[in-house]
Amino acid sequence: MKKIVVLIFCISHIAFSQTARKYSNEFLNIGVDAAAFGMAKAVVATSNDVNSGYWNPAGLTQVEDYQASLMHANYFEGIAGYDYAGFAMPLDDRSAIGVSIIRFGVDDILDTTELIDADGNIDYNRINLFSTADYALNFAYARKLPVQGLNVGLNTKIVRRIIGDFATSWGFGLDVAVQFERNDWKFGVMLRDITTTFNSWSFDEDEFNKIKDAIPGENQDLPESTELTLPKAQLGIARKFEINRDFGLLAEVDLNMRFTETNDIISTDFVSIDPALGLQADYIDTVFLRLGVGNIQNELQYDGSEEVSFQPNFGVGFKYRGIQIDYALTNIGNVGSALYSNIFSVKVDFDYFR
Repeated sequence: MKKIVVLIFCISHIAFSQTARKYSNEFLNIGVDAAAFGMAKAVVATSNDVNSGYWNPAGLTQVEDYQASLMHANYFEGIAGYDYAGFAMPLDDRSAIGVSIIRFGVDDILDTTELIDADGNIDYNRINLFSTADYALNFAYARKLPVQGLNVGLNTKIVRRIIGDFATSWGFGLDVAVQFERNDWKFGVMLRDITTTFNSWSFDEDEFNKIKDAIPGENQDLPESTELTLPKAQLGIARKFEINRDFGLLAEVDLNMRFTETNDIISTDFVSIDPALGLQADYIDTVFLRLGVGNIQNELQYDGSEEVSFQPNFGVGFKYRGIQIDYALTNIGNVGSALYSNIFSVKVDFDYFR
């Protein structure tokens, strides 16, 4: 039943939208790497490994050898699966590249469009299964500039979205990013979908006709075939504190900005800002403890009032001889919600195996 609800949401999400959407390709905003999730995704200024291809491609300049990363997470009580794989390598002492793939999908959804036969009889043998999945293939490039501590990066992404046999789309987008480091301070800027990300949808009219008259007056016309993802920006500032020879503390504050009005804690007609705070304590750069707070929203209650909600995050990590394993516990609902997600990721630095 829950998967049928997901199907209805997916189809209506296409059908009742405008060409330029306030929320589009949202699976690309989930994030990657359990270490980043533990810090409430406040890593734009400090990301400096294979996962920088997603968070801030300028950080790939810190990759010194081959690196690979894998992540898996379940959402909505296991209904949806989210997977990520990334690879990065230096080209020379000033530049690096990275490639990654993301999949967010719901599998084995019941297709009941032919449940009732031409005579009005219910025939459960006419139920089929299908999947809805979103894919993104990312290619990133980073380079150190002549100014000491200043790096730039570019990310191109190809987006493929599939809703069973009902609809498919192709999309393309560009991100640009900058990182700057001076003394113990780090700064980062990530501009996503700078040219807007374009998605072109195609629909199976035979499948559409099966549901066209299911509800009188609804689904009478094919949805729009073009979709634009509006630009977004992330600004970050961070500092690393050395507590003593063995213990360190990293703190970062990010501002996640959408150029439209939303229910973020700071919202205007021009821009909406969702702040995030992440902390990471480490012991000899081997054991990590992470805390974060993000997704601070003005939530509308049933009585019409508004309350501020936020999402806490917790994470731990362990690194030894080129292998780093991270875990994050994130709250994908409001405070007090039982909808927690357990996220695991592993990163391998091949420099230790040569």
